[in-house]
Amino acid sequence: MPSGSEKATVPTLPAAALDGSAVKVEDLSITYRTTVQKKPTLKKTLIRLGRGQRIVREIRAVRDVSFEVPHGKVLGVIGVNGAGKSTLLRSIAGILPPTKGRIEVHGRVSTLLSLGVGFKRDLSGAENVILGGLAAGLSRSELEAKYEEIVDFAELEDFMDMPMRTYSSGMYGRLAFSVAVNMDPDILLIDEALSVGDPRFKQKSFEKMRELCAQARTIVLVSHGLKSIRELCDEVIWLHKGRIEMRAEPEAVIDAYKHFLDIAEGDDEPAEEDV
Repeated sequence: MPSGSEKATVPTLPAAALDGSAVKVEDLSITYRTTVQKKPTLKKTLIRLGRGQRIVREIRAVRDVSFEVPHGKVLGVIGVNGAGKSTLLRSIAGILPPTKGRIEVHGRVSTLLSLGVGFKRDLSGAENVILGGLAAGLSRSELEAKYEEIVDFAELEDFMDMPMRTYSSGMYGRLAFSVAVNMDPDILLIDEALSVGDPRFKQKSFEKMRELCAQARTIVLVSHGLKSIRELCDEVIWLHKGRIEMRAEPEAVIDAYKHFLDIAEGDDEPAEEDV
């Protein structure tokens, strides 16, 4: 769990309360505390019956991060695994409380963080869509109008009455993406969503993202897919070890990041991913 004694707030404010920013992050830090069991030798482990010395380790996942996302803009967030990207997005979504700092969110938020998170496996796809819509703040009449659009986009008409424990990971991903992007959000937070499904559905998802961008929706997109970041985003943040390494227009940040990967990562992480 994140730790810290300083008061931190994540208010969600009406879209009408415009100050030029849909998302405003000020001096954000998130620190995890985890307990590690120290077991130096097999002999001592056996003698102590597995109860080794416990030590507390702090992990500073996000460090003193500040930025703003204007209304109608698309911000990309890139970085190697463990850079703090998903932690940052979950904090903006209100799932993780900041250890220090402040986040302001102006408008209705829809999130797609880990695909299928929030779905109840024993409920049907239809029941999960209803619950997701109500949780997003839609009225029953609004949800009824949106239901067919969600199902049609996910291409799961024949499976909506089946429990989601019977769904494949691809079906999970298609329904999760469809629910998130069809809720008419003011702000959309997406973590690696464009990497799901077969190539045809990936392209369909990418075109939906283009449509949302054209509608001047505010989007924060975390992705390793640099092609998607380049084509969709107005600005890009490169996170490294929890800090902002660089923030600029997409081409400049992507070029610097690819150069970093060539030096630091070799071929461990692809410089480009197809949509």
